[in-house]
Amino acid sequence: MNVATIFLMVGESGQGGGGGFQFVFLGLMILVFWLFMIRPQAKKQKQQKLFIQNMQKGDKVVTISGIHGTINKVNDDNTFLLEVNPGSYIKMEKSAISLEMTEALKKAMGATPAPIK
Repeated sequence: MNVATIFLMVGESGQGGGGGFQFVFLGLMILVFWLFMIRPQAKKQKQQKLFIQNMQKGDKVVTISGIHGTINKVNDDNTFLLEVNPGSYIKMEKSAISLEMTEALKKAMGATPAPIK
């Protein structure tokens, strides 16, 4: 179904002057859905993207799977080397870094995380 079909169905179902109220109600539902679901998710995705772009050597991070380590090298192919123990390295994708868990780690260590706009 497309949007035009939905509006036609809503308009046909109204008896008398109730059709205008249904359009307002549908508009309010869409607005609330956008405010509470779509907008926060888009903001979170933007923060994650900026966080991944700003990763550099020496950052302490936590992966989505819970692996703690220090970034040793950031590669151009969207990967990095994570040092989990002295001399032990794991090659991982940049998207495997968890923003929330890394910020919690930094907060627990007493460091102030960089502000993300």
